[in-house]
Amino acid sequence: YIKMRTKKAPKRKIIKDSVYSSSLVSKMINACMYSGKKTIAQKHVYGALQVIKDKTKKDELTVLTEAIENISPQMEVRPRRVGGASYQVPMSVRPDRKQTLAIRWLIQSARQRPNGEFHTFGEKIAAEVLDAHQNQGASIKKKLDTQKMAEANRAFAHFRW
Repeated sequence: YIKMRTKKAPKRKIIKDSVYSSSLVSKMINACMYSGKKTIAQKHVYGALQVIKDKTKKDELTVLTEAIENISPQMEVRPRRVGGASYQVPMSVRPDRKQTLAIRWLIQSARQRPNGEFHTFGEKIAAEVLDAHQNQGASIKKKLDTQKMAEANRAFAHFRW
């Protein structure tokens, strides 16, 4: 039998980043980071925000926030075992998880972009954010797929707990 954790893990306080004093930018940096190389991740994210500022002539933080809101899913499916069978039960997504998923999908789709027209990873992030801001791109597709999956499994909604 599986022993469950007695206490819930405490929520960690994310330290706001130094340039924009924003926890969202800080989370983006942490999501970009590979094997503890934070300064490189910062260089990429700040570079991306600079590219966004240059291309849109708007406040880069507002564009990023709107893009993250566009990517954030409303519903997702979670597996639930009922009598030996596993059902995909649609559930609404908690606000903190919405943001986490949006950031994760944004970074993943930026990483999967081909290297052709981009020189740095920061440019890839910027391109993905700008696409998401206009409700297009791979991260928006991921969100729509997740929502469709939840919609398709609406029949199992009564298994929600």
